[in-house]
Amino acid sequence: MGRYYRGDIEGKFAFAVQSSCDASFFGIDECEPHYIEYYADEDHMKGIDEGLKECVRQMKGNYKKIKKFFKLGGGYNDEILSEAIGVEVEEVKELLEWYFRYELGKQILDCVKKNGYCSFEAEL
Repeated sequence: MGRYYRGDIEGKFAFAVQSSCDASFFGIDECEPHYIEYYADEDHMKGIDEGLKECVRQMKGNYKKIKKFFKLGGGYNDEILSEAIGVEVEEVKELLEWYFRYELGKQILDCVKKNGYCSFEAEL
């Protein structure tokens, strides 16, 4: 079972490392019933851009290694990912949190650039 977000963008939150309210990090608006409803438009571009830059900073140069790892597909655990990207096991969860947050932020940014807005809901 997973938690999804859907609307103008769609995807699945990373299990055990990504919160359903992760899009709040980018300064966009939320409403909360059983879902968090998000809406971003061109007025949010600065917050989205700043959030993406912070994600990159927090990943400490590991973004491309993590992305390459996940493109290969298959299962993983902290030890496997740690070895594959060359970081300590204790760093993996935090890096993944920033990685999946960045991926969400990129989807939001691309959607706003394409449509002028981005609206979606996230399961709680």
